[in-house]
Amino acid sequence: MSRGYSLEKDLRLLINNPKYSDIEILCEDEKKLYGCRAILAERSEVFDRLLYNGMKESYENKISFPTINSFGMEIILEYIYTGSIKNESLTKDNIIETFYAADYFQLPDLQDFIVKNFKNTLEKNNNGNYSPELLSKFVGKMPLTEDNHILLCSLVEEVATISLNTIECGRLSITGFQYLLSCTYEKEKPFATPEYEVFRYSAILAAKQISYDTYKALMEQLPTLEQIDNLIQVENKLIANHQKVAKELEPLIEYIDFRRIKRGQFDFIEPLKIIPAEIIQHNSELVDSDLNNIRGIPIYRFKESELFWDRLACGPELIIEDNGKVVCAPNDLHDSWRSVMAEMVLENKGIFEWDIIIEKSCTIAAVGVCASENFNYETWAWHQTTGWVLSSQGHSVNSGEWLRGYCPSFGDGTKITVHLDMNKRTCAFTVNGTKYPELSAWNNLASKLYPVVSLKYPGRLRIQPHQKRV
Repeated sequence: MSRGYSLEKDLRLLINNPKYSDIEILCEDEKKLYGCRAILAERSEVFDRLLYNGMKESYENKISFPTINSFGMEIILEYIYTGSIKNESLTKDNIIETFYAADYFQLPDLQDFIVKNFKNTLEKNNNGNYSPELLSKFVGKMPLTEDNHILLCSLVEEVATISLNTIECGRLSITGFQYLLSCTYEKEKPFATPEYEVFRYSAILAAKQISYDTYKALMEQLPTLEQIDNLIQVENKLIANHQKVAKELEPLIEYIDFRRIKRGQFDFIEPLKIIPAEIIQHNSELVDSDLNNIRGIPIYRFKESELFWDRLACGPELIIEDNGKVVCAPNDLHDSWRSVMAEMVLENKGIFEWDIIIEKSCTIAAVGVCASENFNYETWAWHQTTGWVLSSQGHSVNSGEWLRGYCPSFGDGTKITVHLDMNKRTCAFTVNGTKYPELSAWNNLASKLYPVVSLKYPGRLRIQPHQKRV
């Protein structure tokens, strides 16, 4: 490789290169790396204090970092030598270690880069969501201080928007879960899990700490909300080791809002004898409160049975198939667009999310929301005052006002997630895994809305519940 053309490339040759190094760096995992004292000290005040303090480190050719592993240290060296790191250098396996090391060596710009990389990875969402594991690692590794607020908040916010019953037991540690609950308890933050399921997940984690048999028994005794809705029969009996489970549950109990759990659901909780009797008695005597069953700002992700196109709110020629999930335009509907809305009403406070799959596109297909008042299903939604849609050209439209370039154009096979925040009356879209900003121009959203699409031949669109990848 020719030298002298790129300072960054030349400096990369020095990274962990024994030939140009004068100090050995011993890491937590006993791996040995190499560095240049002058470069390390110039780029980090922490290294400067360690290497030029007049103590033994100033004269020895070794320095140890018993709490930093080699994965994190290698990225620290890359950043110190070149002023940047490659995006691919950060992985789910080293991001927390690297953030910890950046904090240790007081490299705030590197910390900011790590947070941005994490958020960008989540928005692209191509490789699944590993935020439960990262939150668990963070609370086990890092001091929970204001200095680490940005990444920690990002992790909490992300995990809070995942339904807990989709996170396999073991992916989220009990300490990570406790921190999640403490950050969202009685706080106005988006949250996706009903409080009964919060309790259920807490109990499962507590039981898992005791034994596999205890965990398995509790899973059988404590049904999910879906199982309760399906009238599943559960044999009410005391589980073995219930006192040990209760002990493990104690740190979590204070962050569970039992007022949000319905009286009938206590019928499944009480026989387990894993929470204090006074909590059972107090909440069983209460009339079901007006509190939402989801804490904070509820995120509603519909069940399969709740989402289908409304045959009574549909352009006359459109065909609804597959138990109401699919709408398509017949081949004689070449020149005109029609619209259809779903039966699901979106009102009150909360965040609503659902997916539209473009199984077959047309000249312009549109996805979004509408109000039922003064909405004409026999034409397209985008020219109507009560229609707010994203077109397949990538433009957002309301009342015929086109805001161009919201996202790239899309066609067959595209998955669009609609994010409707009725608290703020805002809407945003995720297209093929990339989330785009809220549409600030849509400041006139109605208080009662419905999912809507517009299409013509050969358009074919499917509506389905949205589930975050975990």
